[in-house]
Amino acid sequence: MNTNRLLIGLVVALVVAFLLSSFVYKQFQKASIVKPTDTQPLVVASVPLPLGTRLDATNLKVIQWPANQQVTGMFTRVEDCVNRAVITPLAANEPVLESKLAPKESGAGLAATIPEGMRAVSVAVNEVVGVAGFVTPGTMVDVLVTGRALGGGTAGQGDITRTILENIRVLAAGQKVEQDREGKPQTVAVITLLVTPDEATQLTMGAADGKIQLALRNTVDTKKNEPKAIVQAALFSPQGAIATPAPPKQAGTHKAAPAPPPPYVIEVITGSKRENKSFPNSSGSSPKP
Repeated sequence: MNTNRLLIGLVVALVVAFLLSSFVYKQFQKASIVKPTDTQPLVVASVPLPLGTRLDATNLKVIQWPANQQVTGMFTRVEDCVNRAVITPLAANEPVLESKLAPKESGAGLAATIPEGMRAVSVAVNEVVGVAGFVTPGTMVDVLVTGRALGGGTAGQGDITRTILENIRVLAAGQKVEQDREGKPQTVAVITLLVTPDEATQLTMGAADGKIQLALRNTVDTKKNEPKAIVQAALFSPQGAIATPAPPKQAGTHKAAPAPPPPYVIEVITGSKRENKSFPNSSGSSPKP
């Protein structure tokens, strides 16, 4: 009797184990099957593209991209990107987006990277002005100008140094428009800055009539400090800043002192003798008769 119960229990256990293993096997099969997804074409760079490169069929290609993952500004045809320049470097297989391209008919090279309403102005530099060659494309600088202060010969102020521009982007160093990825210095003779039209006039005037100096700043430090100008007399005088003498008074502007008030006159009678005696008027009012 006990043997029959044992056999029945063993058979039931085997059946249950078979059913469970079959269920697990089917679940693994379902999980291993890759469900097909809808795709769409996406234009990417086939090779690394430096800043200002003109796009054509040789440096672009099309890959398949999930249709449910749209990218803002993406292109699906190479023809839509041809003859446009990139305004930011692109890596191989990086998507080509509208925000990374210059406007149509804007050409290629450095001119295509200048945003609308901005200007590119070049200034002559040397190893000192260019911060030992560390002013490279993509860095941010302040522009300082040193020149003769107005009236410096008469007021004794001498030269003056003023920060005329702050947080200005360097577009190019010499003819290079890309920064060295290793951060190595580059000794160049010309630096090209991205400025507004008003800043372009200030920079040109400073370079023509004064001495330009660049101050390298951290690219994440965008705060404008507006530092005060410093004059030569204030920097080298042991007493500090020298006060500017007051301008001389012009002729004809001096006012005459008011006339003193008339004295008091009193008639004194002594017997048959009469005489007038005067006394000073300290009150300033006219004597009454």
